[in-house]
Amino acid sequence: MALKRIMPCLLYDGKGLVKTIKFKNPSYVGDPINAIKIFNEKEVDELILIDINASKEKRKINISKIADFAGECFMPFAYGGGVKTVSEFYELYKNGVEKVIVNSLVFENPSVIKEAVSKYGSQAVVVCLDFKKNLFGKKQVFSYNGHSIKYSPTDFVKYLEQDLGIGELFLQNVDAEGTWDGFDYDFIKQIVDFTSLPVIASGGAGHVDHLKKVLYEADANAAAIGSMAVYSKKGMGVLINFPKRSEVIRE
Repeated sequence: MALKRIMPCLLYDGKGLVKTIKFKNPSYVGDPINAIKIFNEKEVDELILIDINASKEKRKINISKIADFAGECFMPFAYGGGVKTVSEFYELYKNGVEKVIVNSLVFENPSVIKEAVSKYGSQAVVVCLDFKKNLFGKKQVFSYNGHSIKYSPTDFVKYLEQDLGIGELFLQNVDAEGTWDGFDYDFIKQIVDFTSLPVIASGGAGHVDHLKKVLYEADANAAAIGSMAVYSKKGMGVLINFPKRSEVIRE
């Protein structure tokens, strides 16, 4: 059995770490460096940091700041947010980022993704696919600016895998993000069964049982946690947190 991974997904607003609910109303939760130092001491498989405002604000990536984060990180480090050019892929990789996560670039300039895959390998390029229910209750892919995509979720995944050649899929449930209510197991299972890409499930983690179910019943390759990683419990204060591997992973 391939290793099942669990990873904190930290949201960065350009100044500090924040946490959102359904990607709205960000609340400050701390300093990235402090959080990374704590995660270094825990059984973290990988760490994800996403700048949630970079694309929206059309802000250039602060490479030196990301390099500081990567330099503190003892585990594989993935970064997403505001990546627009192949040279930015290069700068991120050169400064310690192992995987670059893209979202808006898929819709704005997919040829850059194809070139990055060609130069640096598919294993280093991840696409974040945002999905939520439409007005009719059907699961649909949405672009980073909230517009629905004409493709079905499976057709879109096929495009990412076969046309762009990416190496991993970050499957983000917008409706569940920050809710602690659990993953959308049926949809995740549908995508896992459809694609040969490794799938990271994100959105809704609130308990170790949620992690077990998404990893071993929905069969996701990895689970990303947000609220569970920065709060002690739902409705409680900030506490950098991570479940013990023995509580989740079947060895």
